[in-house]
Amino acid sequence: MVLRLRLLASSLLGGGLLLAILCLGAQNLDQRPSLNLGFARSTPLPAGFLVGIALVIGVLSGGCSAALLAPRNEQLPGD
Repeated sequence: MVLRLRLLASSLLGGGLLLAILCLGAQNLDQRPSLNLGFARSTPLPAGFLVGIALVIGVLSGGCSAALLAPRNEQLPGD
């Protein structure tokens, strides 16, 4: 259980730090394309911000799935 909580906490902390750095770094970018979502268009966002958001979502989902797939019982070998 402790392993799962540590994995979940570290992935949330890492994703939050990446998101904070991404938001600070994307302030002064000039090129701002918008995405065509099929039914509407998004607001103009920097391309690096879109790629960074995908990276942050990947870190968060990977950390959460690793926490869910971690073994439930932490037994020592040979017990």
